[in-house]
Amino acid sequence: MRSSAMKTTALVAALLAVFGAAAQQRALRPVTDAMLQNPEAGEWLSWRRTPNLWGYSPLTQINKRNVAQLRLVWTRPLAVGVQEGTPLVHDGVMFFPNPNDITQALDAATGDLIWEYRRPVQADNNDYIPFPSINRNLAIYGNLILDNGADNYAYALDAATGALKWETQILDYRHGAQHSSGPIVANGKVISGRSCEPEGGPEACVLTAFDASTGKELWRTRTIPKPDEPGGDTWGNIPYEERRHVGLWMVPSFDPELKRIYVGTSVTSPAPKFMLAGNDKQYLYHNSTLAIDVDTGRIVWYLQHNVDHWDLDHPFERILIDTAVAPDPDAVAWINPRVRPGQVHKVITGIPGKTGLVYTIDRETGQFLWSRPTVEQNVITRVNTESGEGVVNTEKMFTGPNQEILVCPSLTGGKNYHAGAYSPDTKLMYMPLQNVCMMSTSTAARPSLDELYAIRTKDQIAPGEQNVGTIEAINVETGRTAWKREQRAGQTSLMTTAGGLLFGGDTAGRFRAYDAESGAVLWEINLGSQITGFPATFAVNGKQYVAISTGATPNTFGLATLTPETRAGTANGLFVFALP
Repeated sequence: MRSSAMKTTALVAALLAVFGAAAQQRALRPVTDAMLQNPEAGEWLSWRRTPNLWGYSPLTQINKRNVAQLRLVWTRPLAVGVQEGTPLVHDGVMFFPNPNDITQALDAATGDLIWEYRRPVQADNNDYIPFPSINRNLAIYGNLILDNGADNYAYALDAATGALKWETQILDYRHGAQHSSGPIVANGKVISGRSCEPEGGPEACVLTAFDASTGKELWRTRTIPKPDEPGGDTWGNIPYEERRHVGLWMVPSFDPELKRIYVGTSVTSPAPKFMLAGNDKQYLYHNSTLAIDVDTGRIVWYLQHNVDHWDLDHPFERILIDTAVAPDPDAVAWINPRVRPGQVHKVITGIPGKTGLVYTIDRETGQFLWSRPTVEQNVITRVNTESGEGVVNTEKMFTGPNQEILVCPSLTGGKNYHAGAYSPDTKLMYMPLQNVCMMSTSTAARPSLDELYAIRTKDQIAPGEQNVGTIEAINVETGRTAWKREQRAGQTSLMTTAGGLLFGGDTAGRFRAYDAESGAVLWEINLGSQITGFPATFAVNGKQYVAISTGATPNTFGLATLTPETRAGTANGLFVFALP
């Protein structure tokens, strides 16, 4: 037995040496802040390619005229687990985050494995963290691949070999904190937030910054204030240690000119506010957009979108655009009276939360500019046009246990982690949405660590609707809908290109290319499993490729149950396409 084990160990070491040697033959340029902020056309260096989170590529080789000729050029299975990954591509090498802390470096043109890193996963992770296998993205800086582990460490790998270079503990995973998304890099700092569980208390709900080269912690910012801090009184008489679960579970955006990080936050635990200090309190900084100084971690300004009683989080992508602001009153429900039509602003825009409301905010000042609904929603009666805070429908507030309410949208969305995209060519943002409501029941009278949100829900297609998935193309200047496409299956993440294309997938396993101007379907393929990852496009030796991944997530599985005739498989896989 010992001899056999020694032979196996020697074989594994030899294979690792082969992979390492192959990797070392590749000349990978160190990635700088300048490269991250303005990547070469063929590179995909961060979650949505650029820190403004456009999800846009300037590549044009694949375009409206020839996209129908796209063919599969390689595919690979991915590790088992909840799969929502995004490829990074640099100098012809693709880096991919598999579930369960497995990172792979692949030849981006062929799919051949260069190296693989498997971080040890604790056997009791599931006892403390829901879905610890999720990992949506990696980051790259210098010669390092950067990520967060399910063990609650930030860590760095050698981009050429996969060797561990540094690791820094953020929190004890047994105290209920993780991150379901990876980091971004901003001015040499690797930054990410925690998806904090109630048992971790307020100290688990933090945004952290580390020196990307060394792993040294630089700052951490809490999303739950102490009673004597600004915003602390918004929790009423709730003791600090009982203030729980204002998480940051998606990837921030970054403005290098203003030196600010923009990130969104989640609901509290429990969700119904009658169980805390009452329905009349704000409970900062939940369901908010936070502008944070990248050098210090200081909160520069915040905008709370609404007080959330239903787990309708607001952590999704904040898209950064410099644009004229001229909201059309016929299309936009709520407009700040101070808006001067046509004036150019540096804005945050997009759909930050599950409610499906579009928000446009001045990112320098935090001033609300305009907002409008998209999908069916009944929880916000109006948006205060001065402050930007959504006024909650009192008929949809829980006031005691065992109350059942029809809530639109569902905690599935509306909007969810599936990312929208922006094209500077069309001046449209494209949002993946779901027409889903829920019957929601309050399940307790008092907070308990045994009740995460203290609600029980059952999804249903929104009343009067037949379709679940929607893509809505919205003009960022006027707020008008340019086009809208509905379908039975749930809609997942999107990407735009300078070739006039919009790429996106769905829970039925279809991956499509659309005309970005009209929404017409120009190409599609059935990949057999739910499209759960984020699309990316890149170039190697002058040839453009498009990548997408499949698998299963709690979100897509829930959407698929609403349209059983469209349900696809749940195999985790990576697919890459190119022209013949």
